[in-house]
Amino acid sequence: MFIKYFDIMAKVKVLVEGFTSADQPDKEERTCPTITLVRDKNLIIVCDPGTLKDQSILINELKKENLTLNDVNVVFLTHSHIDHFRNIGMFPNAKVIEFYGAWHGDIVDDRQDQLTENIKIIETPGHNYTSLTLIVKTDKGNIAICGDVFWKENYPEVDEYADDMNKLRESRQKLLEIADYIVPGHAGMYKVKK
Repeated sequence: MFIKYFDIMAKVKVLVEGFTSADQPDKEERTCPTITLVRDKNLIIVCDPGTLKDQSILINELKKENLTLNDVNVVFLTHSHIDHFRNIGMFPNAKVIEFYGAWHGDIVDDRQDQLTENIKIIETPGHNYTSLTLIVKTDKGNIAICGDVFWKENYPEVDEYADDMNKLRESRQKLLEIADYIVPGHAGMYKVKK
C-alpha cells in the first residue's frame, strides 16, 4: 500500500490587533503592536509581544487557542523598539529570536533564518536597522509578519521614525513581491494588492 504524506502548512493567527496614534499628531501617542501566533511542526511562536494595557489580554487570547504562556517555545521580534518587545519576559520557556541571535536564557546562538520549510526570516531594514520579517507559507499563501516595515495598510508612505527611508522603500518592495498577506506593525492583517 502506498501512502502519500502531504506537507501540512503553517498556521498564522493575529491574537491582538495592534494600533497606534503616532500618525495623529493632535492626539496623545498610544501604541500596541500586532501580536501574532504562528504554528508549524513543533514550533509555537508569538511575534512581537510588545506593550499591552494588561498582560491578561494576551494570556486570554492564547487560552482561546488552548495554549498557555509555557506552551510558547519561540518569541520572534521584528525589531528592537520597546513597543514590540516589552513583554518577552512573559514566556519563561521560549527562545527569543531577534536580529542579533537566538537567546535561551543567558545563552545566545547564531540566528537561523530557515526555521522550518514553511517559515523563514528575512532582513528588512529601513524602519530600524534590526528589522526582520517572518515569512510564513500557509494554505492562504505567503504571510509576511513585518513589524513596522508597514505600520498599517494605508499608513503614510514616509515613515518619520525610519532610520533609512531608501532602505525602507526597498524592504517594502521586496515584501510586496513575496507576500500575499501582510501582518503590519500596528493593525490587522491585509491582502497585498498585486
